[in-house]
Amino acid sequence: MAGVETPGASSARAWRNSLPRKRMAAGVLFVDGAGRVLLVCPTYRPGWDLPGGVVEADEAPLAAARRELAEELGLDRALGRLLAVDWVPPGPERTEGLIVVFDGGVLTPDEAAGIRLPADELAAWSFVTADELPGLMTPLLARRVAACLTARAGGATIYLEDGAPPN
Repeated sequence: MAGVETPGASSARAWRNSLPRKRMAAGVLFVDGAGRVLLVCPTYRPGWDLPGGVVEADEAPLAAARRELAEELGLDRALGRLLAVDWVPPGPERTEGLIVVFDGGVLTPDEAAGIRLPADELAAWSFVTADELPGLMTPLLARRVAACLTARAGGATIYLEDGAPPN
């Protein structure tokens, strides 16, 4: 019957609505032919990061990563495997969240030359060595990117907490 709620539907809805909410973001690890990592410099906060961004409501993380690449870099390409899932604890400026990082593969010089940044979101991009990460990123982001490079080199997918494998 149309408009008649099945028994238990309201309690199921109430239970579902009581579940915790977490933020989620998706990033992409690109390297160049020399193995350097592509980083972007946001305009809305200090430091450098991997390309990517927030996973919107009802959006899959892989779809979010591809959307963000198109918006941030003007790149439209298939992504490789999942490199990492990083649970990030809450902090003074953020809620807890899950960050997923996909392998973007190697960007050719022609692809890199075609990168177009949205001026209101990103100020710059650069390829950097693994040794340069700690000087450019927060410790959390530097740990995550270094772990993703290790996972990529080993053909693995890793689970992280606050950017590092749990003890």
